[in-house]
Amino acid sequence: MADRAKQFMPFAALKGYYDIVEKQELVRVPKREPSDDDAEKISCMLGQTERGMMIKVVHYSDGFYKTTEGIVSEIDFVFRFLVIVKTKIFFDDIYDISGEKLRFEER
Repeated sequence: MADRAKQFMPFAALKGYYDIVEKQELVRVPKREPSDDDAEKISCMLGQTERGMMIKVVHYSDGFYKTTEGIVSEIDFVFRFLVIVKTKIFFDDIYDISGEKLRFEER
């Protein structure tokens, strides 16, 4: 019976080929530097961030901007990074940050 089921299994003559093609189709974008106002906002928001908070971060990683949303599991102001679930994000790579408990008041 197991031999009969093999005939219906998908066949990939070139293992990994489609993954390589998919990576080639992606267009890398250059890293954008936030404006002074945006940098001040990010700094203020990071100062309010604590472990256990639910936040959403737009950050630069591997040539692309990604949005990571989740609970902050670690934040280190000395080495300038935070960890959302298992994603380590350096402060310099953050382009935008938001969360329920995060507030920014312009001066």
